[in-house]
Amino acid sequence: MKLTVIGGGGVRSMFLAKSIAQQASALGIDELVFMDNDPEKLRIYGGLAAHVSHMLCPELTFTLTGDAVDAVRGADYVITTIRVGGDHMRVRDERIALAHGVLGQETTGAAGVSFAMRSVPALASYCELIKRHSKPGVRVFNFTNPAGVVSQALRDMGYDFTYGICDAPSGMLHQFAEYKGVDPASVMGECYGLNHLSFFRSITVDGQEIMPELMHDDGAYAHTDLRFFDKDLVLDRESVPNEYLYYFYYRERAVANVLGSSQTRGELIEEINREMTRELSGIDIEKNFDEGLACFEKWYGKRENNYMAAETGIHRDRPWAFDVNGKDAGGYAGVALRFMEIAKSGKTQQMILCSPNNGAIPGLLDTDVVESTCDISVNSCVPHHIDADSVPAGNLELIRRVKYYERTVARGIVNRCKKDVVESLAMHPLVNSYSLARDIAEQYFELNRDYIDGWAS
Repeated sequence: MKLTVIGGGGVRSMFLAKSIAQQASALGIDELVFMDNDPEKLRIYGGLAAHVSHMLCPELTFTLTGDAVDAVRGADYVITTIRVGGDHMRVRDERIALAHGVLGQETTGAAGVSFAMRSVPALASYCELIKRHSKPGVRVFNFTNPAGVVSQALRDMGYDFTYGICDAPSGMLHQFAEYKGVDPASVMGECYGLNHLSFFRSITVDGQEIMPELMHDDGAYAHTDLRFFDKDLVLDRESVPNEYLYYFYYRERAVANVLGSSQTRGELIEEINREMTRELSGIDIEKNFDEGLACFEKWYGKRENNYMAAETGIHRDRPWAFDVNGKDAGGYAGVALRFMEIAKSGKTQQMILCSPNNGAIPGLLDTDVVESTCDISVNSCVPHHIDADSVPAGNLELIRRVKYYERTVARGIVNRCKKDVVESLAMHPLVNSYSLARDIAEQYFELNRDYIDGWAS
């Protein structure tokens, strides 16, 4: 089986390589290709990934390439994780929104519109190559942000072999497992919503419900990502919220915190990645892997400890290390590998995935891409149905409103229509103003003029 990663020169390439190499034999993966159009990043971060892969599974054929056709030729599965325009365009996306007093977060906030303008055309080009050169029945797992909008646009364009993946839900379940001191495999969650806007309506350990206990447990608010929410809010929502819901429930606080910080998240990431790449460029990764790993751990630890810090004011201060040989926590690669595991088993099993709604969440279109617990089999992906009377109406209302935004901006990008982009921002709960939407959109059109040439008004 051949697995290809498009964007294999990203800073998290080692995480992907570790996840895949640890499960390669069990899943029947014998060929792994990391492709990237940035030769230097592919050399450095792809080189780290290649070394990790060889350490863990030397029989796995691992290739680095800048040739997209060679990368996807004969592939059974493809993971896409790209950043069109690089880190500095993210910085500019965020600052344009913040200058209007609007959250600039790139998946939940207005900046996602700008990122999607660049991401969707690039991913569509890769999907065309995959259609022509990969194996029949190929599956593509997209991690490129904003995953909800991107997944919707790709599906609207007819690429029904694509699925959106995100490690936020599985990551939260891992946190609860760690907090409870139980095996992560024993913790299951029943999730519904959208990418970065989802709710757990059930969390179990070995089949026993623990969510009400977690929602009342002060320790969970201190040691897991429930830390971002007031207990009263969580109890009122009657669910455990995805951490990104912080941006909706504490909108003014998030914007004020970012504007009061010395750096946005994008600026911090840009600085860390620049300095880390500079240092790693002077290290012979193959001969001095331990030195390269120590450099990576130093810089990536800063990134981890400042996750959501600018927006929430909550800083983490815990040592961070990359344990090559330790049991893998999964991450977003784990989501894709879980799908492969289910497909290989030939049985119907559950996992959280972004897929078409097909009547699962009331008030949404069948074609709307949602993020929910699904029943997965070799040939189907069926999200679990939600009874409108069984969950708070406010949760569903927020999901519907944000889905309108995602659906409309995806339509605008697919049809190259600026009017739809303005409409999507005007209806976005974190913008909620036509005049702001128009002004922000105009600046994004100008920023991305080299990517959207020929769009209609």
